[in-house]
Amino acid sequence: MSCAASLKDHITALVYPGALASRQERARHEAFIRYRLLAMLAVLGLAPLFLAIYGVPNRWHVVAFCWLMLPLGAIVLVSRTGKLALAQAICILSLVATCLTIAAGSGSDAGPGALAWLVLAPFEGLASLDLALIGLGGAAAALAAAGLAAAGFGGWFGLASALTTSALCILPAIFTATAIACGAARRSQRHNHAEETRKRRYKVLAETLGDLVAFLDRTGGVDFVSANCEAMLGLAPRELQGRGFFEHIHVADRPAFLKAIADAALCEATIVVTLRLRAAQPAERSGSPVFLWIELRARRFVQEGLQNGVAAILRDVTQAKRHEEALESARSAAEEVSLSKDQFLANVSHELRTPLNAIIGFAEMLGNPELTPNDPAKQREYAEIIRQSGQHLLAVVNTILDMSKLQSGSFDIVPEAFEMPPLIDLCCDMVKLKASEGSVELVRAYPSRLEEIIGDKRACKQILINLISNAVKFTPARGRVTVSAEPEGNWLMIRVADTGIGIDAKHLARLGDPFFQAGASYDRAYEGTGLGLSVVRGLVGLHGGAIGIESEPGKGTCVSVRLPLDCRSSAVKPRRSATIDTIARRTRIDHLDDFSNAKMVKKSA
Repeated sequence: MSCAASLKDHITALVYPGALASRQERARHEAFIRYRLLAMLAVLGLAPLFLAIYGVPNRWHVVAFCWLMLPLGAIVLVSRTGKLALAQAICILSLVATCLTIAAGSGSDAGPGALAWLVLAPFEGLASLDLALIGLGGAAAALAAAGLAAAGFGGWFGLASALTTSALCILPAIFTATAIACGAARRSQRHNHAEETRKRRYKVLAETLGDLVAFLDRTGGVDFVSANCEAMLGLAPRELQGRGFFEHIHVADRPAFLKAIADAALCEATIVVTLRLRAAQPAERSGSPVFLWIELRARRFVQEGLQNGVAAILRDVTQAKRHEEALESARSAAEEVSLSKDQFLANVSHELRTPLNAIIGFAEMLGNPELTPNDPAKQREYAEIIRQSGQHLLAVVNTILDMSKLQSGSFDIVPEAFEMPPLIDLCCDMVKLKASEGSVELVRAYPSRLEEIIGDKRACKQILINLISNAVKFTPARGRVTVSAEPEGNWLMIRVADTGIGIDAKHLARLGDPFFQAGASYDRAYEGTGLGLSVVRGLVGLHGGAIGIESEPGKGTCVSVRLPLDCRSSAVKPRRSATIDTIARRTRIDHLDDFSNAKMVKKSA
């Protein structure tokens, strides 16, 4: 630490504690102590030189030295009590008494020169801007000069005529010095009053706007921050002063803050940056810190005689930022929905147009005598194609209607008690022909005795048909689809596993979204609208269940549906789709040997 910094710290330590709260008052006390100490050091330093020149001091020399040391007591007084006005009055007394002692003691030799120092008495009170002290200094100096002149004319103390004349001549100078000091004090008072008025206006303006006003140096340290920071951030002004403001900024935003302050200090433009600022932790919350989004507008602030700083206005834009993020999220969601609907329209147009073309084409052939085949078997074949195409159209339309009901919340379930094994057999029999045509082995596995479940039988049937149909559709020839059921506490676990093409990990997160079909593997080589799993998700959610999907490309997929044994309590709760837990790998090996002996295994070619 440098000598100047060390001396400054020692002087600050001598300041009365009550004067430290006000910056202006503290500066006045420090200036008084500093200049008086320098004066005392100068007197003590010149004392050896005086002794070397004049030798042994006489009586009036000792008295003058004692008067010169009197400000030392004033320093002790102001440091202990903070009474700056009284201390300055003591210094005025010291100056006047010293001048009189030297003038009376030295006579015509140094007397006129000593009397000239009386002109400084009014300026002793100028530092405090106290007109009473300035008047006291002028009055004391004038009385001392007048008294000395009267004593000379009266022949008292044997004063020289030159000293008497000098005392009379110094009186106009004292009056002039007093007038000058009073004028300077009045100008300073008016200036200080104007400054205080401006500060009050800025304070009222800042509190009215609700924004935080701060003055910073070029390194980002805060010199001043408005008092409304407590209402805005929950922090006291002292917590943000110095490096406190920088430490409350989010670590990732600190480089942007320092760059903004540096840029603002070097140019005339207003620099705008958005930061995250750590606010006070609410009393009812604990854990992670609370950060507010703050817009900082910084501009160079020119200060006369000091290094230029930066004036900043800070505005809380947290709500605007959240609104912006919500709008961006809504926009992204709308784009995804629009893309999904475009995908759906492309798919559903294929699903509708193909059977409609078949119906129209074969109906025209049967209706036109010239095109109608004579073979009755061929006519029955055409009629069968028309029937199958119509059923396909009906299935597509029913799926769309079911999805619409689920999304609008108008799909009602009717709980009833039923056995799951016969329902599994029924659903497997319904897709058995399709599995046989694709050379897919269809396996059913469940315990010989399985507890009844209370749920919507029609909805459970639709869940099974959708899952089994999808598994058969995406399983190549000589593959296997396994449908199993087993109890798990108060739940029934139904699994539909296949050895098909599987699903890529990047598509797993969106499975179950309406109109979504996974990647190229599920492209137009396969039929479907992309609503099957969405319908399953909605129906399982109505029962209060959950869905899990494990898949790996080229190794198949396993869909697990977890249903409560009694869904009546879930039927009265708010309706929402079931959650889907996805795992991008297979954890089950679906071979017949893996089923326990307690299960009955049926095969269907």
